[in-house]
Amino acid sequence: MKYGLAMFPTDSSIQPVALARAAEERGFESLWFPEHSHIPASRRTPFPGGGELPKMYYDVYEPFISLSAAAAVTRTLRLATGVCLVMQRDPIQTAKDVATLDRVSNGRFLFGIGAGWNAEEMENHGTAYRTRLSLMRERVAAMKEIWTQSKAEYHGKFVNFDPIMTWPKPVQKPHPPVLVGGGWPGGAKRAIEYGNGWMPIHIPKHLLKRIPEFWQAAADAGRSRESLELTVFAALPDEKELAALRENGASRAVFMLPPDPADKILPRIDSLAELSRRLG
Repeated sequence: MKYGLAMFPTDSSIQPVALARAAEERGFESLWFPEHSHIPASRRTPFPGGGELPKMYYDVYEPFISLSAAAAVTRTLRLATGVCLVMQRDPIQTAKDVATLDRVSNGRFLFGIGAGWNAEEMENHGTAYRTRLSLMRERVAAMKEIWTQSKAEYHGKFVNFDPIMTWPKPVQKPHPPVLVGGGWPGGAKRAIEYGNGWMPIHIPKHLLKRIPEFWQAAADAGRSRESLELTVFAALPDEKELAALRENGASRAVFMLPPDPADKILPRIDSLAELSRRLG
């Protein structure tokens, strides 16, 4: 199994360059940064985790700039969005951002995407919450056209443009892996429909029950296991659960870190590196 680290980088956390160096030096496969452009002051939408919204959601850095900084100081570490809110982004510009990051990292980018949860944040970007899933599907399809065609065009209900020419094209062919975040069944079904992998958050004694259903749904849709990568995000890693996830087809575990400064986070990373070596 491959192991990665995920964190909300902020102005008070360990910085992306230092975190990337530490992750690569300790043998981690990937580094994941999330995205929130802003948090509306109204706070109408409740935090899915319950209680007050953690400060890191207000403070998080822009992911593509942060990952580019990480790419510049590493050689093998994969750089990933976990997740990019494509329903809040222009697809033509985002396709260029993805391709550029894949170029400057020499093909090390993983494009993790998700449907989001903050309705007001989406509304500020002109996105209606009720149609966000259809919009995300079309924007991903449009970006795939841009990445793979010299003259790309797309005509859908939400995304519509005549032939365009834009470079660079990604190093990875046909494009960087599109890994779809979300739970069962929605996120899993979207991953099967148009993704290269599924990225659920690990819920002890729950996710393991769903993985066989995921693989069966994939098979029913004509997707092989080789065409879908299962990445599990784990806030509190448990050795037995991780081993069971691997036995059930998970190929990557991503450990979720708090946005702490270096003196606090580096010992945590050392501990996770030791756990990764034990699990193999």
